Amino acid sequence: MTLTATHCVASIPTYPICKHQHKPRSLSQRILSRSNRVSNVKIPQSTSLTFEPRNECECFNLYEQQVPYGQAWAWQKSIVNEKKTLIQRNEDCSDSLLVLQHRPVYTLGTASSEQFLNFDVKDSPFDIYRTERGGEVTYHGPGQIVMYPIMNLRNHKMDLHWYLRSLEEVIIRALSKTFCIKASRLEGLTGVWHGTQKLAAIGIRVLQWITYHGLALNVTTDLTPFHSIVPCGLRDYQVGSVRGLLKEFQSSTDCERARLPDPDDGQLLDITCKSLIKEFSEVFQVRINYETISRLELLERKPVNHLEEETN
Repeated sequence: MTLTATHCVASIPTYPICKHQHKPRSLSQRILSRSNRVSNVKIPQSTSLTFEPRNECECFNLYEQQVPYGQAWAWQKSIVNEKKTLIQRNEDCSDSLLVLQHRPVYTLGTASSEQFLNFDVKDSPFDIYRTERGGEVTYHGPGQIVMYPIMNLRNHKMDLHWYLRSLEEVIIRALSKTFCIKASRLEGLTGVWHGTQKLAAIGIRVLQWITYHGLALNVTTDLTPFHSIVPCGLRDYQVGSVRGLLKEFQSSTDCERARLPDPDDGQLLDITCKSLIKEFSEVFQVRINYETISRLELLERKPVNHLEEETN
């Protein structure tokens, strides 16, 4: 998936393109009771159980919830604006991480083309959003762990290629250590793969060296909605999931999967989420501090400035 785009070739407007009506529900009340649960490009290679974190990272672990895409997008932009303000004031600006699932939705990057949609936009099976991230169309839905790091790259490395490879490294390590899945990169492409199956998609945006958007890993995802699009604009590749691969594998020793050989979907999501957060902490060398949704609600009540287009 491409990192940035210079023009929009599709006729689809910004923000929700096709909006299906949902009955209003109190997302805050549903999340609040669960939000504290946590049941040369060179990438850090430490594999020890302990390491010395260089920075702090607040984490909103809402993976048990199916958060509407528009809500998660608004949270990201609120956090980005907060960080931009802190930087302008020369105040400390640490990192943030949102972890969640989405309700079924298609998202497109800035320059995504309608040619990769196998349906009429006016009759879409799910909501469609055009966003400011790089890349082509993808699908988000239940059973997929989504991570949105809002990071101040000034605290790490001001190198977008390093950042993308680091996100891939988080996923590769989690799959290898937890499930003995030999995931890898494919030259010239962004994301994480097993053979020709794409397990995780990555699409980011960076403003003033602050990142947002992020990665999505198919864990127990129903892959059927991917058939209605050309995922990431790649016609010659398949989409896979952790659940699908585990059905093909035999139990392995020295692996968490050996201790839990047949997890149900809930257990599999829980195990994967914890592993991703752990590897994120080690790859980026940050200390994870868990926050509740109340802080996100507070940010939403603050005035939000328009996120201007920039190229770093």
